[in-house]
Amino acid sequence: MPNYAPSSAAAISPTQRNNKTLVVGLTGGIGSGKTAVSDWFAAQGIDIVDADVIAHKVVAKGSPTLRQIQKKFGDWTLTPTGEMDRAAVRTHVFTHPEALIDLEAITHPAIREAAKVQLLASTSPYAILSAPLLIEGAEAGLAHLCQRILVVDATEDTQMTRASLRDDQSVQKIKAIMSNQLSRDERNRHADDVVLNEGDLPTLYAKLEPLHQAYLTLAQQLKYAVD
Repeated sequence: MPNYAPSSAAAISPTQRNNKTLVVGLTGGIGSGKTAVSDWFAAQGIDIVDADVIAHKVVAKGSPTLRQIQKKFGDWTLTPTGEMDRAAVRTHVFTHPEALIDLEAITHPAIREAAKVQLLASTSPYAILSAPLLIEGAEAGLAHLCQRILVVDATEDTQMTRASLRDDQSVQKIKAIMSNQLSRDERNRHADDVVLNEGDLPTLYAKLEPLHQAYLTLAQQLKYAVD
């Protein structure tokens, strides 16, 4: 049975104290069903801050972050129309680990700041901060913006099946993605709450409902604690 108390590992930051919003970090391996979970919370009226969406926006054409990437790595990072050449950058950092460190040093602070702005603007009882690598690399330091971590869990066989059906990706590519993510056991050890998603959507939603009610209660406790 989960302990529905604010996680001691995720201290409440000054930003969170100011807006009095409980932030639940949502993560899970590829094919675990993280999107289905975030969609369900959104349907309950909960604001979703998606790190993947933010990561795309911060490197939009003409953005300060994209200009920094161009200055650091060269004009080859841009397409003829001035967009980020994602395929070229992805290939480069895959074969040059030091380049990935440099790229993350540019993009992660921008992602974190954008996430903080969206969390401050949240008007729902609590907010969900969704990030696929929330735990692995402390993606942009986002884990530190959360008081609670919710992991969507699934077996590796289920992950493989869902990912291949969803994106028509090769087994090799899916395995490569999984190799850059924590193991199930390690990811779950970092979680405050774990939802095993091996069944259909109604079964998943039934597991999310008590969590939603618990988060509503925690959100009220946080609001009064920081008044």
